[in-house]
Amino acid sequence: MLLEKDMKLADVIHHDYNLVPVINRFGILLGFGDSSIEKICKSKNINVSFFLTILNAFHDPQYLDKRYLQTFSCKLLVDYLRKTHNYYLEQKIPEIECLIGEMGSEMISDSRSHKILQQFFSHYKEELEKHIEREENNVYPYVLELENAIKNETVSESLLTKINNYPIASYEDEHDNVEEKLTDLKNILIKYLSPSLDQKNRFKLLKELNVLEKDLNDHSSIEDFILVPKVELLEKHVMDNLSSDD
Repeated sequence: MLLEKDMKLADVIHHDYNLVPVINRFGILLGFGDSSIEKICKSKNINVSFFLTILNAFHDPQYLDKRYLQTFSCKLLVDYLRKTHNYYLEQKIPEIECLIGEMGSEMISDSRSHKILQQFFSHYKEELEKHIEREENNVYPYVLELENAIKNETVSESLLTKINNYPIASYEDEHDNVEEKLTDLKNILIKYLSPSLDQKNRFKLLKELNVLEKDLNDHSSIEDFILVPKVELLEKHVMDNLSSDD
């Protein structure tokens, strides 16, 4: 189902409750009544086309409407992706760490397995942080530099070098799917931890790992199916129209 601006946002959430964390990143909190997506976006000064693009990308990972790629800036997209990174680092990862810590009381007789679980997640967290750091320090600044070059109708030699030697397609090829590593962590929970009568935190942890995995998959889809094609259009514009002016 394609999400449209005249739909009630409440109906959209009833259809796909996984969109709740997404709308929260736009500053939209539950309690918006029967208002349409367009009305809510206007009241919050949110770009409606961009909001719909993100919602549809989360709702359908294969979604891509090239018309929308022209209607919002890369800065909007990068700002949103950075908010998603903050959501992982400041909310989801600490929540999961806390649950793993609380599981220690359920696993007193199997402290070794609990320690392995903690170490595995610690390694995963480190890998995710490195992945995010690479995007924050390398990819996103490149995207914004590219957009500014087009806005100012001037391009530096260093930017041309980046386009020629490390275009956005190279980033896509090297894009680490860190969410795949969560499968191993879930298998530790499901298959290999010793049975325990008190498993409430195990159930909570499994649920939170699934939430994180789904969000990471959607985050990657937005980068692969929205950010990368949009930046490829910008790179082409620079090479076709600006590279000879410098």
